[in-house]
Amino acid sequence: MKSDTKFLIVGLGLIGGCYARRLTALGHRVCALDTDPDAIAYALEEGIIARGAAMDEALVREADVVIFGLYPKALLAWLRAHQGALRPGALLTDVSGVKCGVVDEVQSFLRPDVEFVGAHPMAGREVSGVRNSDARIFQDANFLITPTARNTKAAVDAVHELAEILGFARISVLTPKAHDEMVGFLSQLTHVIAMSLMNCNDNPDLAAYTGDSFRDLTRIARINDRMWSELFLLNREVLVRQIDAFSAELAAVRQDLIDQDEADLRERMRRSTARRALFDKERRPT
Repeated sequence: MKSDTKFLIVGLGLIGGCYARRLTALGHRVCALDTDPDAIAYALEEGIIARGAAMDEALVREADVVIFGLYPKALLAWLRAHQGALRPGALLTDVSGVKCGVVDEVQSFLRPDVEFVGAHPMAGREVSGVRNSDARIFQDANFLITPTARNTKAAVDAVHELAEILGFARISVLTPKAHDEMVGFLSQLTHVIAMSLMNCNDNPDLAAYTGDSFRDLTRIARINDRMWSELFLLNREVLVRQIDAFSAELAAVRQDLIDQDEADLRERMRRSTARRALFDKERRPT
């Protein structure tokens, strides 16, 4: 990424706003497109972007790197409608939480003189919108790059460098399929569990009784229904398998309680503790 690299953010929400803040702070020219005029107005007032509009083909033509902060279906629709405005040699990437349904589709119809490399910043907050953006959320976060055989090494390296300058703690490269398998467990299933916990008890006084465990487990239950339903459905086969695996483990604990099998119950707790300790060790910065 050269100092004069021009960035365009398409979709100036929470993650798009975080990208814009960081890249602008590093001295890059960052412009944005968003159908919400308030998001553009706020970003301009705060100096997060240099220019912005709902749609401006001049901004598309000048961009060296285009970052899509759109939901998957909106990303596909935008590219089908506007890829003709992209400059030859432009590098495209995204922040989508699913990859097989995005990367394969984009690369099937994209112009041959531009390149799309899928990516997924594993960062977020319980709030949305550019007003809540804060690039510090990248500091301890993982960044996943999902190239295919259609991608060049130079383009993949460029997205890797983008993740580095954004400040991500760990950057991994994996296939779109491997990404969707891992995210189906690590992100989508956890959101399903948090959502289900909130929905299985409608006691209005929960807040008066709860401790940290319930608050921690349901932190992500304030869920963007439009975005997450789209992600769930695009990755439905993987997510159904993960729900089945979780349900089987839950059923085993249930059976231990019915059988009063303290030995097996304690063994499951010890295994959980050991796996969490290993997880914490791997998460520590080197």
